Amino acid sequence: MGKVIVMNHVTLDGVMQAPGSADEDTRDGFGHGGWAVPRSDESIGARMGGLMGDEHAFLFGRRTYEQLLASWNAQGGPFKEALNSTAKYVASHNPEAQLEWPNSTLLRGDVPDAVRNLKQGSETNLVVMGSGVLIGSLMAAGLIDEYLLMIHPLVLGSGRRLFAGGTPASLRLVDSSATAAGVLIATYQSEGERVP
Repeated sequence: MGKVIVMNHVTLDGVMQAPGSADEDTRDGFGHGGWAVPRSDESIGARMGGLMGDEHAFLFGRRTYEQLLASWNAQGGPFKEALNSTAKYVASHNPEAQLEWPNSTLLRGDVPDAVRNLKQGSETNLVVMGSGVLIGSLMAAGLIDEYLLMIHPLVLGSGRRLFAGGTPASLRLVDSSATAAGVLIATYQSEGERVP
């Protein structure tokens, strides 16, 4: 059975909103976009790339799907090809949503049930990037197996947070390293039990 793996940049105060560029996600007046760029380096890319080398598919919320694919298709490069050639499953509140990028499948009906079926029906890992609302629903359903977090030495004080849904979880640190810029690359596995 495959795993659901969340892979995201976060700040020390848990903000995950708009790590890549100033205009990535300005919802709620967020003005700190691009905060991860100054601290990103080859070691982060290598760790993310190592995960991408495994058998995987992407699992996105619609907003992340549209923004991430549009951005990388405009930039080009090897990550563009990896995104386009890999299977992508997209959660959307709109059952008629149009998915314009190759190898994309819209998840219909109850998203946690659809993800549960994907996990059970394949050895392929489902990698979630961005997609905070989707992460919240999967976490509440107990479907996230692992978190690969790039924790930046930065406190923003505002912005959408990774663990904003109020769902408790017990996690176990299984790997960690620090980059020269002070980013902690940490892998946590779910212990499969809820905190009382």
